[in-house]
Amino acid sequence: MTDPTDPSSSEPASGEDAASRGIRHRARHAIARKSRQAGRISRTTMRYAVFMCGAAGVALFSLVFAWIAETALRWNAHLTAATPWLAFVMLPFGLAALRWLTIRYAAQARGSGIPQVLAAISLPPDSAAQRVLVSFRQAMWKVVLTAAALLAGASVGREGPSVQVGAAAMLSWGRWCEQKLRFRTGFHPNALIAAGAAGGLASAFNTPLAGVVFAIEELGRGAAMRWDRVVLSGVLTAGFLTLSLLGNNPYFSIKVPILALHDAWGPVLLCAVVNGVLGGLFAKLLIGGVPGLLPARWRQWPQAHPIWVAFGCGLIVAAIGFGTAGATFGTGYEQASALINGHGERSPWFGVGKFFATVLSYFAGVPGGIFTPALAIGAGIGDNVAHILGFMPEPRMLALISMAAFLAAATQAPITASVIVMEMTRTQDLTVFLLASSLLASFLARQFCPHPFYHHMGHAFRREAVNVTRRPSSAE
Repeated sequence: MTDPTDPSSSEPASGEDAASRGIRHRARHAIARKSRQAGRISRTTMRYAVFMCGAAGVALFSLVFAWIAETALRWNAHLTAATPWLAFVMLPFGLAALRWLTIRYAAQARGSGIPQVLAAISLPPDSAAQRVLVSFRQAMWKVVLTAAALLAGASVGREGPSVQVGAAAMLSWGRWCEQKLRFRTGFHPNALIAAGAAGGLASAFNTPLAGVVFAIEELGRGAAMRWDRVVLSGVLTAGFLTLSLLGNNPYFSIKVPILALHDAWGPVLLCAVVNGVLGGLFAKLLIGGVPGLLPARWRQWPQAHPIWVAFGCGLIVAAIGFGTAGATFGTGYEQASALINGHGERSPWFGVGKFFATVLSYFAGVPGGIFTPALAIGAGIGDNVAHILGFMPEPRMLALISMAAFLAAATQAPITASVIVMEMTRTQDLTVFLLASSLLASFLARQFCPHPFYHHMGHAFRREAVNVTRRPSSAE
């Protein structure tokens, strides 16, 4: 019989127990480690899936918005072509009605939409003021009212509004996932807003790369944004999904390739100078508004009578459109596309007329962007410069260069302007010309309008949103 007190008899048993315990401990540790890794992989996959679904939703919203806007433009073209004088009814009364609806139901949906997004990014995350600027309700009003403005014949675009709509859709999707699905995405609200906004622009123009550049140059300017793979992947997902649905078709289709004439630097720089000056004045006019054009003692009148201001602006826009055979109504896409394809406008004053029609449409205070109208203005100015010079073997080149130059001058975002025009026309051979003219035009515009238009208006929307959210507490 074994003596339990004998140390020699107890060593083998205790050694076996220690070894088996060590094996079991290591096995449990390995299983726990694998479980944690699987959990991290699963959570990361879910976060990517949620973000990509939101980006897909942004792309679909942009496509539906584009279809609604194109339908409104077709109806306007049909009505004004059949009965030209009808514009004098639709524009003044239409803009007055839209201004009333905007004041009554969608005060944060007026104008482009990009300043609202910039203001939202600069506000405290998930604050009441931020939710006001990029609320889903305001975005839906933005779609309806912008389409109505295009139906009336206002010189506005849908691409800027697509930015605000995309930001609101992405932010609402992230909140819905956390509240309804009980899934903590872990995404910063500003990241959702930036990804949705840039994805909306990429989908609107069918330009994924331009969406990324816009996010970095415009949305990241002056804001502490954290750009990671997920956010940029969301922007590219929205853009590439649009490409897959619509095909790899450029926003502006050029039938015959434009020759990159390397001896055309003189006319190109001239176009940059002209567009830089006019683009700077354009931004200055938009910032100043109607009060900026009036004597000091009359500047309170437009603020007290916004409906009458919209009516008067609509009347003048109708007159400009009537004088240019309807060329200045709507976004200006058809006219810009014709100019860069070598088909001149019937009216030599298209560029100038579009300039003032866009300014007055913005003065009316209705929802609508300036992206495509600015491109159309630039194309018209470039065509005018080519005709004045007379010796250009490729006048289409100046129309295309001026599109980027005027947009860069109006927004003071030269990289975005040059990339977006290059990508939407598939004219990589002209990238150097586009970039050089955009940089020069942006520099000159800054001499007339030191503050970038979108960011200046963004500060105004920020103050307004903060005041709106403080009203209930101050009343209490």
